[in-house]
Amino acid sequence: MAEMLDLDAEVLHSYLSDLTAWTRELTGERPPRRILDLGSGTGAGSFALLERFDGAEVIALDVSEPMLRHLEAAARERGLADRIRTVQADLDASRPELEPVDLVWASASLHHMADPDRVLADVLTMLRPGGLMIAVELDAFPRFLPDDLGFGRPGLEERCQAAMAEWRAAQMPHFGADWGPLLAKAGFSVEAERVFTIDLTPPLPESAGRYAQASLRRMRTGVDGVLDSDDLAALDRLLDDDGGPGSVLRREDLHVRASRTAWAARRPQAA
Repeated sequence: MAEMLDLDAEVLHSYLSDLTAWTRELTGERPPRRILDLGSGTGAGSFALLERFDGAEVIALDVSEPMLRHLEAAARERGLADRIRTVQADLDASRPELEPVDLVWASASLHHMADPDRVLADVLTMLRPGGLMIAVELDAFPRFLPDDLGFGRPGLEERCQAAMAEWRAAQMPHFGADWGPLLAKAGFSVEAERVFTIDLTPPLPESAGRYAQASLRRMRTGVDGVLDSDDLAALDRLLDDDGGPGSVLRREDLHVRASRTAWAARRPQAA
């Protein structure tokens, strides 16, 4: 998972730059000094925000200790260790005691919460009055493949996506949620909503093949026992680590397609 998150940040860097630029516009004349990265993972959002906001510091919060250790090592390599503090916490279990922040960043993390209504209400109290929250949601896993791979039956990726959608509906019911009404219900003032469309066409850098491989490998676990043996064999051919014929590491027809929706919501000023 850590590898996939790092590759996501590397391959989709232009999207992340656009998202932080939009965030900078929304902060106006009061750029944040203290930022909370909610569900920080390996720190892609944290690092992008520190690059966008000079002088800011980030509190990177995640439930996974290995993810946070990975983030800390990356921060040291980038010379940013003095601007990032990590906090391990499970927001479904308790509300961590943190100093008020100017910006909360929650990128593809809210759908992991068992009780997002309560979590959002808690997050509201972590923001200073007038502070901004950016919530980002995925529509699905990224798509990479042509319909006809040159082997197997056409439409493999579409069948994988459909199978994963069924799995997510059962395991992550908030995946793909419209967070605008839920933010408003928690007491936020929703100011903006924007869809970011990702469409990267060949030729792509070598990292795109590794990103496709990591993403499809994670999907392979989810579709095992759901797709038929022919589809699984075709998927395994795509995932060949040795870069054999048909492997995503060698394909020149990869096409990265995705869309992500972002909501900007503010804690109202105190009366």
